[in-house]
Amino acid sequence: MIHFKLRSAAAAAASAFALVAAPVPVQAQTSPMAVTVNVQTDKTAPVIDKNIYGQFAEHLGRGIYEGVWVGEKSRIPNTRGYRNDVLAALRELKVPVVRWPGGCFADEYAWRDGIGPRSQRPVRVNTHWGGVTESNEFGTHEFLNFAEMIGAEAYVAGNMGSGSPREMAEWMEYMTADSQSTLANERRRNGRDKPWKVKFFGVGNESWGCGGNMRAEYSADLHRRYQTFVKVPRGVPLVKVATGANVDDYNFTNVLMERARGQMDALSIHYYTFPGSWESKGPATGFAEDKWVSTLKNALRMDELVTRHKAIMDRHDPQKRVSLFVDEWGTWYDQEPGSVPGFLYQQNTLRDAHVAALSLNIFHRHTDRVRMSNIAQMVNVLQAMILTDKERMLLTPTYHVFHMYQPFQGATPLAATVSGPQYRHGETFLPSVDVSAARDASGRLHLALVNLDPNRPAQVTTSISGVTPRAASGRVLTGPALDTHNTFDRPNTIQPVAFSGRVEGDRLVFDLPAKSVAVVAVD
Repeated sequence: MIHFKLRSAAAAAASAFALVAAPVPVQAQTSPMAVTVNVQTDKTAPVIDKNIYGQFAEHLGRGIYEGVWVGEKSRIPNTRGYRNDVLAALRELKVPVVRWPGGCFADEYAWRDGIGPRSQRPVRVNTHWGGVTESNEFGTHEFLNFAEMIGAEAYVAGNMGSGSPREMAEWMEYMTADSQSTLANERRRNGRDKPWKVKFFGVGNESWGCGGNMRAEYSADLHRRYQTFVKVPRGVPLVKVATGANVDDYNFTNVLMERARGQMDALSIHYYTFPGSWESKGPATGFAEDKWVSTLKNALRMDELVTRHKAIMDRHDPQKRVSLFVDEWGTWYDQEPGSVPGFLYQQNTLRDAHVAALSLNIFHRHTDRVRMSNIAQMVNVLQAMILTDKERMLLTPTYHVFHMYQPFQGATPLAATVSGPQYRHGETFLPSVDVSAARDASGRLHLALVNLDPNRPAQVTTSISGVTPRAASGRVLTGPALDTHNTFDRPNTIQPVAFSGRVEGDRLVFDLPAKSVAVVAVD
């Protein structure tokens, strides 16, 4: 979990996959904006890795306990301790990968605390998140079984901050060994005969902060040392992830790539979006338009950060072997009044849906490096997919965006440009419409359209080179207020509804509502 102060930086350079908007300020009116989208089907990029739609579940607040795990004796319907409603919702979302157990929690985590009979596991204090007790009831077996149950790959974050290389190496052996070693047999005695598949392993977390307050040079040296002892059986694939930069600390990326690129398969960065300052982020609901626009402006900064970190990586690794993982991102507001301090529980609104859509669109434009991202966090923490209240559960607007965007997993991104008026609020100018286009494995074309302007609908005229469209249909997500959200009493206040475009000659025309996210398939 990240701690930082937002800093300014230069704007990112435009590329073939960047969006272009004419610098025309919006007038105060409600008539539709005329927006033109051009999709170039002959300009493609590497496929959108499905892991860009990854999740993050840290031992924080009610993210694990109550959010995922309630125990076999709970009155909440469950399967072997996992709550059934959350399992079903995550399966429906087709979650590709889950990162666990942290975040900051990972660098104080002793993996042996979370194995063996639950009644005998030690109780610790979660010093990072609320100072509450950690029962260790949810440990290695519970997480890896959970990942299998929802059909996701496991991304395990190791303890480089306070643990030893031997601890890290033995944890990996315990999880993946198919031998008759003492550790493999201990796993069998604890109930798991077959080794798990752990495809991704993080060698530490936020080493520049809660993971050890290290200098970049020291972090690079420690990564080289620790990863040496992280081994899996011959022929078993493993992606070793180095803990990377805090937001725009480009020197950290440069040093890690210069000194340790040969000992890593991926490098991480973390970035959180909020409307105010780190010290005063603002509420998740009840905000005015100035907080809407500042949040979306900060979300769009993700493109600059990825572009500049990529450029550094390109200098050291022109073959693009090392992936860039944005393995913590999302919105961060003041936690909900009345919730437990340090639990980071916040409501999730139409604004968060826009942040999710804009961020995913940005990742689609950088598939040459960005091969995983992990939104923070999956349940009950920060920009969650799902919120629970004891036996009740609801799906958030962010969940609905991830569900709508499923066709982009594994699709080939296509270059797209946008021209039209900008959205202006005060002295802030943003693109009025953002778009992502891609062709899936079956050859079908999909468009994601985001109207950032909360006041004006857009008439989006779309031309697709080499394609004469017959129809386009899908779903749109919007609501009457900037902070439209679901509650436990009204869990379906905001959800996607049917949406389609019309054909005019060889073009598609979409009547895109104000403050909306739409995804359509083109026939």
